[in-house]
Amino acid sequence: MSFISTGVEYGLHCMLYLTQTHSPVGDASVRDLAELQGVPTEFLAKLFTKLARAGLVVATEGVKGGFRLARPAHRISVHDVVVAIDGDKPLFDCREIRSRCAVFDDQAPPWATRGVCTINAVMQLAEKAMRTELKRHTLDDLAGRIVDKAPADYGDHIVQWFADRASGRQAGKPAGGKRA
Repeated sequence: MSFISTGVEYGLHCMLYLTQTHSPVGDASVRDLAELQGVPTEFLAKLFTKLARAGLVVATEGVKGGFRLARPAHRISVHDVVVAIDGDKPLFDCREIRSRCAVFDDQAPPWATRGVCTINAVMQLAEKAMRTELKRHTLDDLAGRIVDKAPADYGDHIVQWFADRASGRQAGKPAGGKRA
């Protein structure tokens, strides 16, 4: 079991296409984003509902409607997306088993349960470090890394892909681009 869900990965990858750094596609439908990334449309729709509720994306209506970022990509951290999709759950849930040691008979001595559990303390430090790191990185940072390694015309290909999809819908073509 992983702490951060697959939904966060799907959401982040799809949100990258809404950044101006990576590829300025403007508004994008969940269906198009799902097809582009090869992820389940219904699941992505649920993720984008969570992202909208968290104020990270906004829905636009109409034939060219879809989703766009609610604020600039440099103001949306990876942590924001994690919390929007997975919630603000703790990394570790201490069960305080230190008081249950068999040698204590019926009651643990005060020294055994004094202060924060040492295991829980380490886990809290790890969680704090992880959250700090996730807050340091924004969508803009991630998109910039992709731009740095992708061919110069990659963004143009993405923009064209979305434009072709929109043209197909307006012309009455199904999602695959073939006439009905």
